[in-house]
Amino acid sequence: MRLENKVAFISGGGRGMGEVMAKLFAQEGASVVIGDVLEDEGKQVEAAINETGANCLFVRLNVTDETQWQQAVAATATRFGKLDILINNAGIYRTNKIENTSVEEWDQVLAINGKGVFLGTKAAIPEMRKAGGGSIINLSSVAGLVGSADSGAYNASKGAVRLLTKSTAIQYAKEGIRANSIHPGTIETPMTADLLSGEGRRDRINRTPLRRLGRADDVAYGALYLASDEASFVTGSELVIDGGRTAE
Repeated sequence: MRLENKVAFISGGGRGMGEVMAKLFAQEGASVVIGDVLEDEGKQVEAAINETGANCLFVRLNVTDETQWQQAVAATATRFGKLDILINNAGIYRTNKIENTSVEEWDQVLAINGKGVFLGTKAAIPEMRKAGGGSIINLSSVAGLVGSADSGAYNASKGAVRLLTKSTAIQYAKEGIRANSIHPGTIETPMTADLLSGEGRRDRINRTPLRRLGRADDVAYGALYLASDEASFVTGSELVIDGGRTAE
């Protein structure tokens, strides 16, 4: 198993990509902690993983709250003794042109998508240092690489994640802590359900060279590689999982 004896924390693990990553990591031998504001969904994922004989703990986590991050990491260390892998996956998606974006909407998107990654990274590093190293995987987006016509706040937040990841990689490389970002294209998840209805779905497929939408497991397997020792020489990198869309 590729993550045997590893301990992984996944924010936003109650559904969507986070849920799929949590289940895959558990299958690969990791003990998994999932943090989410979605308590019912998170507890269901916790129960489903534990029923397989793997180890999973759910903790309630608002990623914009530094105290809750500290408590979540402490709970991880208490339960499993260490922290090897952090996946900053929690995020929200909003569409609006810049002139129609309210200050409140801007602040919300940047807080969850940007500040949440910062706080998770800050909280995890001391425990990874104790463990002798670790892997931080931040979910950015193709929107963190290129601009878009209708999502300035989302672009800004995911661009921030991209460069925070590189700064983390440089600052902590000597301590054996790696940091990489994943940049998904259009992935079918509960968060994108409205976006992918009707003509929007057909348009996204037609604009993707591989002519299909991404699946959560497409991203989960990329995260599995970056979390594993197979990626021991990979840090500060950008893994684009978009069906070829940004190659055009």
